[in-house]
Amino acid sequence: MYLFHYHLVTSNVRQVEARYLGKLGFELVARYGRIGEQRTSFEAGRSWEELDRIGFKLRLTELQRGAVNVVVQPGQWEVPRVDHFGFAMDDDVYERTLACADQIGLRIQDRPGRRAFIATRAGYRLEVHPQRDWVDELLAAREQLHLGELQLRADNPQAKAEAMAELLGAPITNGIGAAVPVGDATIRFLPGGPQGRPELIAELFL
Repeated sequence: MYLFHYHLVTSNVRQVEARYLGKLGFELVARYGRIGEQRTSFEAGRSWEELDRIGFKLRLTELQRGAVNVVVQPGQWEVPRVDHFGFAMDDDVYERTLACADQIGLRIQDRPGRRAFIATRAGYRLEVHPQRDWVDELLAAREQLHLGELQLRADNPQAKAEAMAELLGAPITNGIGAAVPVGDATIRFLPGGPQGRPELIAELFL
């Protein structure tokens, strides 16, 4: 099982995007949105000034480097908050995770054979993917870059960690906050954050 994706919501989309592109060396996959009523997307090569001139309204920005995929979506919070985490799984682990979510009574948005979203009741969702060619290709890029750790601030770190650990069949490590090791990455929930979606405060890439 691999953590390869996280989806951020922030009022500072352009600044957050610029950090990933400039400081962290990510590439722009595309900006998705609308011009008027028509959905459209733009890959790298179009400036924000040009997009503003043609009336482009952003829905989300997708960025990638190595085996890490990040999406940034406009929202109300200055400090980015995590809407969901994306995991690639073996087929049997995928089915077991969905069965666990169903047994607990969690809401599942299932797109059979493609992916599923699970609402955890802890303020964030999990996006889980079975084995697919594009996931294998993405994970093949792990030597270029992969996630080592995400640090998030939350109102109740233990509850946030327990919700994830229960679904993924993962342990919880207590010490500095409550941490859930998943594959070779760690998701660490720290105190002092908001209710609902946790705030992203640090990333470790390897």
